[in-house]
Amino acid sequence: MRRLLLQIVVLSTFLTQAFAQETFKTDTLQTSLGNLKITFIGHSTLMLTFNGKIIYTDPISQVADYTRLPKADLILITHEHSDHLDPNAVKILRTDKTTAILTEACAEKLAGGTIMRNGDVQNIIGVTIEAVPAYNIVFKRKNGEPFHPKGRGNGYVISFGDKKVYIAGDTENIPEMKNLTGIHVAFLPMNVPYTMSPEMAADAARTLKPKIVYPYHYGKTDPTRLAELLKDEKNIEVRIRKM
Repeated sequence: MRRLLLQIVVLSTFLTQAFAQETFKTDTLQTSLGNLKITFIGHSTLMLTFNGKIIYTDPISQVADYTRLPKADLILITHEHSDHLDPNAVKILRTDKTTAILTEACAEKLAGGTIMRNGDVQNIIGVTIEAVPAYNIVFKRKNGEPFHPKGRGNGYVISFGDKKVYIAGDTENIPEMKNLTGIHVAFLPMNVPYTMSPEMAADAARTLKPKIVYPYHYGKTDPTRLAELLKDEKNIEVRIRKM
């Protein structure tokens, strides 16, 4: 009996340590100011590590135990929907030095943030952030209202040294994407009917011409379809990660 109890304790300890050491897939991008580490948490949640600073996008509790992850220097929230704005996750990640970037609608649900509107630019923790439009044109609710109305949500273009990373938020392949230049990495949502179809995402990629495209927030939509649609675009690499 004593031996059995000891085995149970050892197994329990092993499982606890294994869970504590849970890791997520990461990619590393070289920039003129050092390496950018991209950690793929899930859904629309990313953790970006740059020059010792930690940036989260749309952290939600369903995809991670944030008590086991680093605290945030910066949190970017694209819009107020519950699969993007989770006050409990933000509370865990925040310190008294954390900056949270919010839309006006987000600020109604989460106190203590900095509001950015489409077109606003901020320089925070050594990076430049531009809030850009994110909205639906085609996909709408039964009452005719877009799932994401124009002017309500943000995408974000973040400059890490000489590399620009585009976090598109919940959007379709909107005309304003033509104004985004020099994008090196693009995170494009692909979750019908709320964001883009693979065909829309392929059109967005051809417009943006990034070096790397990551489909994210893809739900039940097959991300390999985007790779197939862009297979002849030799200058665009499609990287599929578990999201």
